[in-house]
Parts: sequence; C-alpha cells; structure tokens
Amino acid sequence: MSSPAKKRKRDAHPTRSIASFFQGQTAKKVEVAEQPSHPEDTDQNLSDEALARKLQAEWNDEHEAESTASASVIRSEPSGAASPHADSDREQKKARAQGVLSLQSSTGTEDTISLSVPFDHNPLVFNSRKYAEELRAQWSAQGGNASYALLTRAFVLANATTSRIKIVDTLVNFLRVLIEGDPSSVLPAVWLATNSISPPYHELELGLGGSSISKAFKKIYGLNSQGLKTLYDRLGDAGDVAFEAKKRQSFTLIKPKPLSIKSVYQSLRKIAMSKGSGSQEAKQRIVEKLLQDTRGAEESRYVVRTLVQNLRIGAVKTTMLIALARAFLLSKPDGASFAVRRQEDLARLKKEELTEIYSNAEELVKASYARHPSYDDIVPCLLEIGVSEELLLRCGLQLHIPLMPMLGSITRDLSEMLTKLQGRDFTCEFKYDGQRAQVHCDETGKVSIFSRHLEQMTEKYPDLVSLVPQIRGEGVSSFILEGEVVAVDLIGELQTFQTLTNRAKKNVELGEIKINVCLFAFDLMYLNGTPLLDRPLRERRGLLRSLFVEIPNRFTWVKSLDATSADSDTVLDFFKDATEKKCEGIMVKVLDNAPVANGTGPLAINTMNPSTPNSPNTPAEAGGSKTSKGGRRKALLSSYEPDKRLESWLKVKKDYSASSETLDLIPVAGWHGSGRKAKWWSPILLAVRNPETGGLQAVTKCMSGFSDKFYQANKDKYEEATPNVISRPSYVEYNGEPDVWFEPQEVWETAFADITLSPTYPAAIGLVSDERGLSLRFPRFLKVREDKSIDEASTSDYLALLYRKQSERARDAEGADPV
Repeated sequence: MSSPAKKRKRDAHPTRSIASFFQGQTAKKVEVAEQPSHPEDTDQNLSDEALARKLQAEWNDEHEAESTASASVIRSEPSGAASPHADSDREQKKARAQGVLSLQSSTGTEDTISLSVPFDHNPLVFNSRKYAEELRAQWSAQGGNASYALLTRAFVLANATTSRIKIVDTLVNFLRVLIEGDPSSVLPAVWLATNSISPPYHELELGLGGSSISKAFKKIYGLNSQGLKTLYDRLGDAGDVAFEAKKRQSFTLIKPKPLSIKSVYQSLRKIAMSKGSGSQEAKQRIVEKLLQDTRGAEESRYVVRTLVQNLRIGAVKTTMLIALARAFLLSKPDGASFAVRRQEDLARLKKEELTEIYSNAEELVKASYARHPSYDDIVPCLLEIGVSEELLLRCGLQLHIPLMPMLGSITRDLSEMLTKLQGRDFTCEFKYDGQRAQVHCDETGKVSIFSRHLEQMTEKYPDLVSLVPQIRGEGVSSFILEGEVVAVDLIGELQTFQTLTNRAKKNVELGEIKINVCLFAFDLMYLNGTPLLDRPLRERRGLLRSLFVEIPNRFTWVKSLDATSADSDTVLDFFKDATEKKCEGIMVKVLDNAPVANGTGPLAINTMNPSTPNSPNTPAEAGGSKTSKGGRRKALLSSYEPDKRLESWLKVKKDYSASSETLDLIPVAGWHGSGRKAKWWSPILLAVRNPETGGLQAVTKCMSGFSDKFYQANKDKYEEATPNVISRPSYVEYNGEPDVWFEPQEVWETAFADITLSPTYPAAIGLVSDERGLSLRFPRFLKVREDKSIDEASTSDYLALLYRKQSERARDAEGADPV
C-alpha cells in the first residue's frame, strides 16, 4: 500500500479510477465495435472471436435440429457445463487440421486439484507433504512452477472468514505446501499475498488507471461499456466484476496456459518498471494477457484485485509474519538442514506450551522484519536456516535499509504520564510539528534519508545530505540517527507542518530551495558498524550529542528536560513552552533500564485492571508491554524497540484533554447539507479500520469543527462525477444510504465526548457486544492527518480498548469514596 506522500502525489496528478471510468460512460453511446455483428457482416469481416461466436450459434442450431452431439464442439452453458469428454482433444485437433475454429470450455480449464486443498484446517493435522507431492506432479507437466490457482485457493478461504486464527492457519498451510513443493515460489507468493511487489523503500507503483482495467474487461470478456457499468454499480468491486464476467464467459478460443505464482508476480514487476514512450500500451498488453490466462472466475477476481491493489483478504503485515514463523516451524524445503517440529509432538502440548513455542518463533521473525523490512532478504534466509537466532544476524540492522521506527503510546494528560513513570528518570522532548526522518551514512559518505513510512526522501532534502560531512565528528565513520525535520524561517523560528508540505518532493536543487529546514536529532541507533538498539537511551543520547556537531538552525538536538515524576511543575512549564513554540506537545522517554525485583515496588504495574492510569494504551498485538506471570508487567526498558509502541515512550499532545481521547478516522461518505450548508457535504460519515478483514467500519457522522473554507474545499475534493466519488464500496460496513460515497484516501483526527454502544454503527461489533457496535458522541473534526495513510487510521480494536477504559473509569468513579 502506498504511503501518504505517494497518495498526495497521485492526488496532484490523479489517474482515473475504474469507478470514474464507468461513470464517464453513462453519457456515451456504446461503440459500434462493441455492438453485436449485423446480419450483413461476412465471415471475412469478422474478428476471430465474433466468428467463433457465430460458428458456435450455427453449431448449436445444427445440434438441436439433428438431436445428436457434435463431437467437434465443446458445449459450455453460462450456468456451468461438464468438463470436456475424453475424446474432445482428439476431435479439436482434427478440427484444427481441417482449418475449423475450435472452442474450449471456460469452466473446464479450472485447476480442480488446487481448488480442493483444505488450507483452513488446523496446521497440526494438515498433511502438507501429501498435497505438496500431488501438486508437484501436476506442476511438473505445466513447467514445474506452483500454479496461481493454489494462491487463489488460499485467498478464497482467507476471504471467507473474519477469524484471524483461520486466516493465519490458511496462510500457514499454504506456505507449507509451497515450502515443500516449490520453495522458489514462496517469495513471490508472500509479495502477492501482502498486496505489494517490493519493499517500501524501493516501492514500485503499478501506475494503472481504471481505463486499463476496463479496456481489458471489454476485450477479454466481451463486455460493452453499459454492461460493465451495470456490473460495477451492482457489485462495487473491480474483482467481483471480473468474477461475474468470467462466469458469464461461456468459452475461450484456446485453452489458456496456467498462470503460475511466479509469472503473475513477474508480470506485475514488468508493469511497474515499464517507463517512457509506449509504456502504457505495454502495460495494457500485460493486463490483458493476465486476464486472458486466468482459469476460472476466482482467479480472475484476485488477479484484478491485485491489479487495483485492493486484495481484501485480511493478510496484513503482522499476519504474514506470524504465518511465516509458524510455517517454517513445521516445514522445510527438501535438502534443508535446519530442524522442524513434528506435528504430533506439538499436538500433544498444552495450549500454553504451544503458544509459547509459536510466540518465540513469531517474535524472532517480527524482530528481524522490524530491523530489516524486506521479504526479499528474509524469505531466502528462512528457506536456508529456518526460524533461528541467526535470522537476526543475517537480516538485522543494515545501512541504507531503514528500520521501522519505535512509536510512543498516547497519554491523556500530564498527570497520567507522571503516574505511569512514577519513580523513573525520564526525559521530556519537544514534539515538533514536522516530518520524522531516519538518516543513514556509510564509510564512503553515501547518505540515505527515510521517512517514518520507510519512504526514500534523499532527493527531497539535498540540503540535509550536504550537512552530513559537517555534522559528523571525528571518529564517526558510519551511523544511523533519527530526528524531526521542521520548516524554519531565516532566523530559525519554527514553522508549521503545512509549510513543510509545500516543499517539492523530488528533483530538489540546492539553489532553488525556498523553504528551509532544520533537523532536530533525538536518537542514535547505529554507530561505526555497531547497532545501539539495546543500549539505554541515556547512553545513545550521550553518544549522539558528543560525537556530532551542531549547526545553528540547520542541525541540532531536540529541546529536552530531564526530570522525575516529582518534578510536576517543571514538566508542566516545559509542556506549555513546547505548545507556545508551535510544537504538537512533548515526548516523554525513559532514560535508563531499571529492573523490578519480585514484581513489587513503585514500578510494578498492575495490568489486570485496564482502567488504572498505569494500564497500556495499546493492545498487546500493537506493541504493548509484555506481562509476566501473575499479571505484573515487566519493567519498562529504555532500549530502542523498532516497530513497537511501548510505554517507555509516551506522547502528550496539546490536542489531548482529560475529557476525551482523539481518533484518526477515515471519511467514507457524505450527505447533502441543509440550510446554510446545502451546497456542501454535511454530515460526513467516518470509519475505523477492521484489522482482521482489511475493511472499514462506520463509527459516526461528523458535522462539527469544520470551517466554511474547509467545507468548500471538501466539496471540491469530493465532487460528484469525479474519481474521488465512487459507487457503494463493498468493503465499507454500514447499513445506511449516504448521498455519496468517498474514495477512502484521508485520515481525519477527531475528538469526541465519549464512546457509546450503537445499534446503527458496526464499528468494533463483536469486540464489546455481539449485537451492537460502537459510536462516538459529539464528534468534532480537528485536522487532516497528512502524515498518516489510511493504513494507519485507528482500528476497531483500539476503539474497543478505549471503550473498556472508559467503562472502567466510570465504575471506579461510582465506587469512589465521597470527598
């Protein structure tokens, strides 16, 4: 999925979505070439497909008249016909030898073996070796590579459930069959299942517009413009349109060569790397070839969903990493020397013992990916050495490959923060309103700069690149440091994030820079070939400030204050100073490691009661602190933990208040306003992400916090008959009927009074109540989160967590002694 910067670039030069293409066809007449052939057309004037259809009709008439079967024709009705008879191939060859066009049943080409594998069974009873051997025999007759039909089978089963356990089991068993049957297809399968084709720092964009897909639909499936629009209006998903169109296709001119997992992945890379003159035509041919070669409606559905980058199987990054860890615990390629677990042995373990084995493997794979986020490197290592400690050495921290940043937990206010860190030494830092940057430099002086989303930003900041030789002190040969890039004026006064966004993104020349920036460094993760992630923050910060050279208004340290929970007044003054200087608030970080003896003392935090101020703000799977036996949380560490959101880093922002949290929500629909707001969209329907399904769940309507200027800009952005307004999407859960549906592309920070159970909104349904979802009372728009993609919007899990905390606080308040 593209990062926010990529999305903004596409917004500035939008490619037409498939929905917009359909909308544009309503006023057009169907082209003559798409209309049925006229009676006076001769065979010589007909295309091969039209001639085939004409011959099919004639042969059908002959068959009805003579009441005998025509051996040279394979019949296939729209409702589904039987597979060709055993002698059909001989008859087709005879027909071709006589120069007669032969037809092939569309439904008879499906890979029935792959489509019957029960990937959703428990991995501890699933016989991966049996299926791998059967499939390998089949693949050997088709070139030796694993078929795309097998991946389609996994997609179908994953899409058929909302159970995260079932999705993981399906992916685990699918990967095991590939590991044992065709190890070379594991890597492309992982890329395809995660809906991407390259690491985020080398992101390749397919660059396909809606017109490319719709043209392919017309050519391959014989649909006309109106039929295509009708299908899309009814189904709302390009993949579902392909599914229906393929089902209706009664025959193909030739039996397609089976798609393989490798061939689909390689086709996507060819599309992404096609540049320059003639590239669009080349991309179009690849798309059409992919659709032509699909063998069945489900293959068509998922090829198209892959092309439009909306796979919708719930296989988010974490799910795939878990699946890889478990798969390599149970299976290995032929000839590999690493040890695997026997299914029978694992099946005999207690649930807690099995969970521990799984968790240890998963943490190794997740930690490796967080330090080295590239399947191109991790999957080959797993195929060679399996899940072992060596994985962290081979796929650990590496220069010019960004590590995933550590994240901070949210606190409602300063008092909650002080309570959480009671008895600890911590540092408060200005939380600047800028762009987080990770700067890499090697011994040769090569510099790479990455965003929070691991995007390459080196071209965007040539002024920062030019600073590196000046800031690198004596004895520093290589490093990875982290800081915040902030727009500043000529005298060093901080500017807003919006000012920074006006800076060009690529091809920036030093002499043409009009918006100056300063890098405020706050962490050092790598120095002279040595990773520093496990060192305490105090030590990392000391190395940063002693070995690097400040340059006023261009490179310096974040403003900070070291304190303890006893320094509440000093911390409050520091927070006020930060907000007055255009900062978002402050970050508070634990400085030293301090283990807790026997789970007692001021640092032993009880997590059994999520309402206490010391409870984690994020679910365990989102990176919350681990707990030891007895419900006592392990001591907070001051190490740098990539891709984790821990309470050793806390953020207090000026928008937070003791009365409510904020949520990052996605605008998905709107209604025509009334009265003064009749010309705008008001209210706006907002949604949270469902991390299990990949879909969106409506949570509230918002009509507060908008200025007239924003209303107008929003109406212009989501103008009807533009690509930003779409048909009803199947991936948004909501039973109401808004006037328009928006293409999900923004994240809005939203405040609210409290969270309530709702019979209307489906957000987090099943997490708190089986019958009702959750909604927000008195939602208020705060701002557009331009630094966040929709993949980083608040989840239904987090909404449910906030509701439970709110309920616990209410119960505590009721039970409190009167003052």
